[in-house]
Amino acid sequence: MADAVTLFEVGPRDGLQNEPRSIPAKDKIHLVNELSACGFQKIEVTSFVSPKWVPQMGDAAEVLNAIERRAGVSYAALTPNARGFSDAVAAKADEVAIFGAASEGFSQANINCSIAESLARFVPIIEAAKVANIPVRGYVSCITECPYDGAVPPDTVAAVAQDLFNMGCYEISLGDTIGAATPTTINGVFDAVLERLPAAVLAGHFHDTNGQALANIETSLARGVRVFDAAVGGLGGCPYAPGAKGNVATEAVAQRLATLGLDTGLDVQRLQNAADFAKELRT
Repeated sequence: MADAVTLFEVGPRDGLQNEPRSIPAKDKIHLVNELSACGFQKIEVTSFVSPKWVPQMGDAAEVLNAIERRAGVSYAALTPNARGFSDAVAAKADEVAIFGAASEGFSQANINCSIAESLARFVPIIEAAKVANIPVRGYVSCITECPYDGAVPPDTVAAVAQDLFNMGCYEISLGDTIGAATPTTINGVFDAVLERLPAAVLAGHFHDTNGQALANIETSLARGVRVFDAAVGGLGGCPYAPGAKGNVATEAVAQRLATLGLDTGLDVQRLQNAADFAKELRT
């Protein structure tokens, strides 16, 4: 049996949050339902953030409540604060995610606080999640380059990742937010992070701005990582990261992994159909 790799589908949230036109809730719901049929174990459906700042996610509760849930699929939501967590629980999110940054400039631009302040804000979310028995995933943005601060020291990435894990996050997704990473810089990040955390609790989140995402995934595989975020149809970007283009396309990652003899458990044809629909949402 081929080694298994888990693809965490983030298209409905990270993919659609930066689209210039308003995507109807019914289309988001249809996309999630199509993805559910592909064999994913994890789908990030939406984000419970203020619609003032991220209007595309203003229908979070409507979407999460209306999707057709399949057994064996964990439907996740991003929750930046206690209010967002409470709303996600009410909408029956199976797990939630919190997001920090490895650069002060991005932390200020994204959530209007320092790295240390952002970590302090997560404490009540994680405490509430423990009471509700809801898993929490942690994101670390800008693991090699920041659009505001430039190069990011790997030791800072490792420290933030360890802080999130120690707080109670079951998995830490390391994000190349602007797609500037290369295999060399990714190896530098893992040199630092793997001194503090095992590969089994890490995931890779790569944008394909410079066409390096698949190479960075292969580099991560060599370091023991077996979970990767990806967005169907290559949707995505970040409203607070100038220059951040689409996430790496899930279908491209699945194809590359299959070529490498790795098993994602996905229905490739169904995934391509979902990708075609996702691309239509961009027009």
